[in-house]
Amino acid sequence: MKKNINLKIVIIFFVLGIILILGLCASYIFMLNQIESIGSAQENIELIANVKAQISQTKTIVIISVVVYTIISILIGHFVLKALVSPMKRLIKSAEKIANGEKSKTEIDGQNISEVGDLESAFNIMTNELKEKLNEVNRQKKQIETILLHMTDGIIAFNMDGNIIHINPAARELLGLNDKDNTFDKVFKKLDIDINMEKIIYLENWTSSEQRKIVGEKCVNILFAPFQDENDRPAGVITLIQDITEHVKLDNMRKEFVADVSHELKTPITSIMGYTETLLETEYDEDTKIKFLNVISSEAKRMARLVTDLLTLSKYDNKKVSAEITSFDLGELVKKCQEKLRFEIEKKHHNVECFVTASVPPVVADKYGIERVVLNILSNAIKYTPENGKIKVYVGFVYNDAYIKVIDNGIGIPEEDLTRIFERFYRVDKARSREMGGTGLGLSIAKEILDQNKGSIDIKSKVGKGTEIVIRIPTKK
Repeated sequence: MKKNINLKIVIIFFVLGIILILGLCASYIFMLNQIESIGSAQENIELIANVKAQISQTKTIVIISVVVYTIISILIGHFVLKALVSPMKRLIKSAEKIANGEKSKTEIDGQNISEVGDLESAFNIMTNELKEKLNEVNRQKKQIETILLHMTDGIIAFNMDGNIIHINPAARELLGLNDKDNTFDKVFKKLDIDINMEKIIYLENWTSSEQRKIVGEKCVNILFAPFQDENDRPAGVITLIQDITEHVKLDNMRKEFVADVSHELKTPITSIMGYTETLLETEYDEDTKIKFLNVISSEAKRMARLVTDLLTLSKYDNKKVSAEITSFDLGELVKKCQEKLRFEIEKKHHNVECFVTASVPPVVADKYGIERVVLNILSNAIKYTPENGKIKVYVGFVYNDAYIKVIDNGIGIPEEDLTRIFERFYRVDKARSREMGGTGLGLSIAKEILDQNKGSIDIKSKVGKGTEIVIRIPTKK
């Protein structure tokens, strides 16, 4: 505001001075012209004398005006110097001290910054706003760096020259990179990926921007995307690396599952169709017909069990099982299951003993589901234990869980198969399992049921020495 007033004052004085001087000069020239015109008439001597007197007065006025205008100009110049130039000098000193890291409100040349003037105050406000903006930018930068640092996906940014300008730890780990792998070409030549950076930037719509690669034991998906600067000009390429190992495994398991289901259903269907066509096309005696019909009945039951197990798994997967959570005695349930399997036990002359080792609190779970799990575990122990074998069942309580431990001296499970024993349709000995009527889904269903009831199942086994299975189920608090 003060600056505008000073400027207006200077302009006004300057214009008035010019007008005054021009007016006096014009008056002086006018009088000279009058003398010349009068000089042609000799009789006007008295008039000429008066005009000369006026010219003399005009000269005096012009001289006085010039002197006065000079003085006023000097005063105005001094005023402008004091009002504008001096604050600018103090402003420069203030800026130097701020640049050296001193506080914005320290005294400068014995004066406080607030006394420097409006211009300096505006500069300080602008400086503070700039600092706030820079702090905000730094804060956002640190947030982004923290996010990239802890991302499980890898991120690599390349500039237009193909040099790495940013890479997070996940990218180094997933691609197995070291400090020497610092350019676009080095990184992807090491991975044996034929990719061109210029095509990604300039021919994005015509170039494949996604690659899938096996790196060591991991399968990674690599996506390329160009990025631009503030002027919308190409600035480089961002590369995203995703670990899709588990997705690939699940996809392979799905394919194997479909293949296994098709195979498991095809075998009984083929048997049924073969024996049925044979009976229809050829005359056999009654004993042969009964034998063929028994095979057809056995294969049909096997297919029915398979379909039932698949439907059960599907219900658990989609959480459509209407489980009835009740409180019941686990020891009584185990003894009841043992009684149901008495015929199979006596058929193989097994010695089955059941012990309740402590006072077990009632368990809270789906009684029907837990009964199905126990029947499956006991049935497997009976199937895979040779005749005259020993099976011991313990029911106990530890911490907040009731447990069932089933120990047999059967054929056992190889150690390398223990990690896959709960996979659907996975069998250690497929031929023998089919011969015994198994579907390969029993343990998968058992684990699903226990997961739904917040329980767990663990298996330990050695080939030729037997198997130990422990089931844990939460008790009623």
